[in-house]
Amino acid sequence: MSNVTQLKILRMTGIDTKTISLDYLGIKNPKLNYQLTSDELHDITISKGEGKETVFGAIAVNTGEFTGRSPMDRFIVKDEMTKDDIWWGDINIPFDSNKFDKLYNKVVDYLSNKELFVRDSYACADENYKLNIRVVNEHPWSNMFANNMFLRPTAEELKDFSPEWTIVNAPGFMADAAVDGTRQHNFAILNFSKKIALIGGTGYTGEIKKGIFSALNFILPMYKNTLPMHCSANVGEAGDTAIFFGLSGTGKTTLSTDPNRSLIGDDEHGWTPDNTVFNFEGGCYAKVINLSGEKEPEIYAAIKKGAILENVILDDKGNVDFEDTSITQNTRVSYPIHHIDNIQEPSIGKNTKNIFFLTADAFGVLPPISRLTPAQAAYHFMSGYTAKVAGTEAGVTEPKPSFSACFGAPFMPLHPARYAEMLSDKIQENNVNVWLVNTGWSGGQYGVGERIALKYTRAMINAVLNGDLGDYTYEKYHIHSVFGVAQPRECPGVPTSVLSPRTTWNNDEEYYKTAFKLTNAFRENFKKFEEFASEEIRRGGPQRYAH
Repeated sequence: MSNVTQLKILRMTGIDTKTISLDYLGIKNPKLNYQLTSDELHDITISKGEGKETVFGAIAVNTGEFTGRSPMDRFIVKDEMTKDDIWWGDINIPFDSNKFDKLYNKVVDYLSNKELFVRDSYACADENYKLNIRVVNEHPWSNMFANNMFLRPTAEELKDFSPEWTIVNAPGFMADAAVDGTRQHNFAILNFSKKIALIGGTGYTGEIKKGIFSALNFILPMYKNTLPMHCSANVGEAGDTAIFFGLSGTGKTTLSTDPNRSLIGDDEHGWTPDNTVFNFEGGCYAKVINLSGEKEPEIYAAIKKGAILENVILDDKGNVDFEDTSITQNTRVSYPIHHIDNIQEPSIGKNTKNIFFLTADAFGVLPPISRLTPAQAAYHFMSGYTAKVAGTEAGVTEPKPSFSACFGAPFMPLHPARYAEMLSDKIQENNVNVWLVNTGWSGGQYGVGERIALKYTRAMINAVLNGDLGDYTYEKYHIHSVFGVAQPRECPGVPTSVLSPRTTWNNDEEYYKTAFKLTNAFRENFKKFEEFASEEIRRGGPQRYAH
């Protein structure tokens, strides 16, 4: 079959066929499945034995060896375009351009003469920032994931579609590390000069979306004066936008998916010079560990035909056990954003009023909610704190602080100070309130205390959004003696005792001992940023309170 293939698309406009070619990529004689519908990809996945249908109507797939990203196998090609601007190191690992070319040629040879699934889509809901993407997948469910997660062009837009970036996704190709320059057989490599994201040796679909996110995290601040953010966002009836930063497991998707506010997006956004926040994506990628219809009804209801569940356990009838983590704790679902009832269309918000930094503090010492100054906001943004708990990672037997700069270090090609200064400027220019929200433990660290009830966290978020916590005054707020943040003395719907972490411990000595332990961890982590951070940002940290 020729790789110039007539394909049935654009049916709604009366155009029956479109000719595309992958010659420009070097892929020879593929059998192309172009722009298939979600239903078609669903059925092909099942017919190939690569997925099973669940009682929800969604398909369930197993991503194989990798059930999450592999940060040490993510590279950026170091060339004239990138050598002076990327923050090179353990996060942004350089890859030789000649090695890339040789590896790329091996991958496209592997994909030649195979059945492939090709999709044209785009990122960035704001027309001024639109990035056209072509995705080439080995598996139908990977292509369905791309359909869920990227923005979907109209039939009219597809007529003259020209891809700017290309994702080449070959899970079945295994690199030879000694020859190819990779660390092991899997890899995800960004080439900014050639505008290619090359992914091989891993079926984990998150690598597809995070590749484009990482690319935008370089492009937008460098060339568009726009802040890229690893965050969720929603908008209220009055038009006020709220932004939620947080690492995996802190509640970013859960708390932004609110029946009383319209969801802009759950993971990746840009903040423009004119105070517009826009979604990069066309879907959501949520963790489903311990998911229930009672606690997270919007996400639970979004799991229907068109959604993809990853690495969950099914019984013979297609029932899903969301509590079973025998494959991974990182069980996931992807779905198009319109599976959520209350969404913002288009996925754009203005008038940003509040920012929430979410952290699951397993030490149990941070207040459940506190207000930050702009300097504190920049410091906590650069720190990106949460905590790992026993059982989530091999060797972790007690709470362990975990820092990820800008709440998304693996995806940030530039130095964190660059993003933090942009954020600080926007906070001050737009008079935005910033809040640190502990969705973790209270009354003691993990294993002693209890997880802060979701109903209380929601009540605190709602109090902020409704204006119930008011402006800072001594009568309404208390300055925490260790962390220096302003914690409210009262909040509607939340017992006063819950607002004070020290009170919940009933043991002042142990509380302060643990609190100082955490501030010292903040201080040690921030040392690597001090050379690049402004004096204002350095003053925003809790280290001046540490013992």
